[in-house]
Amino acid sequence: MSKNTEILETVVNSNEEAGNSLETAIFDALVDARSTCEVNGSNSSECAVAWDIVEELQAEKSHHKQAAKIKSSLENYCAIHPNALECRVYDI
Repeated sequence: MSKNTEILETVVNSNEEAGNSLETAIFDALVDARSTCEVNGSNSSECAVAWDIVEELQAEKSHHKQAAKIKSSLENYCAIHPNALECRVYDI
């Protein structure tokens, strides 16, 4: 169970290499949750904690996908040419 906690803390705290390490951590947490539930029973608190960790990792993966917003062509253009007429924002 401490292995799951270490995996969760490592992945959540490190934003570098989020894709591969997060996928690996989810897979490892799934394997560990299944084995924990087989050993301790599906109604044990250890099993519940292991599956909570899997859910937290999957939620973190979902948040990373939402954060990686795809820019429109206008946003890309304005990033390159911030003084273009199309990119000016006026406060009224």
